[in-house]
Amino acid sequence: MLAVVICAIALSLAYPVREFMAQRQQIDQLVAQRQTMLMQVKNLQAQQARLADRSYIEQLARQELDMCFPGTRCYVIEGSQPLINGTRPQPSGPEPWYAKLWQSVRQADASPAK
Repeated sequence: MLAVVICAIALSLAYPVREFMAQRQQIDQLVAQRQTMLMQVKNLQAQQARLADRSYIEQLARQELDMCFPGTRCYVIEGSQPLINGTRPQPSGPEPWYAKLWQSVRQADASPAK
């Protein structure tokens, strides 16, 4: 009789204990999600503060949109690579096919005609 009572108590406690553990796991996930959201909010607030600064907006406009103030000359150099210690880095790997083709056209044009 005692074994039946113990089994009944164990079975009646199994479901609530399992639900308690599942809820604790869900709470831990929500706390981690809250921490992530708080970090995102802080980052967005910092970005908002930066975007409120006029000089930062002007810097972004010059860098990202290639804009300049009226009356100033702006130059855009296409296809350039940044200088490292005053020298241009050499491209790695073989030349592309069109570079070889253009070089052969230049050589053919430079050779004297007979």
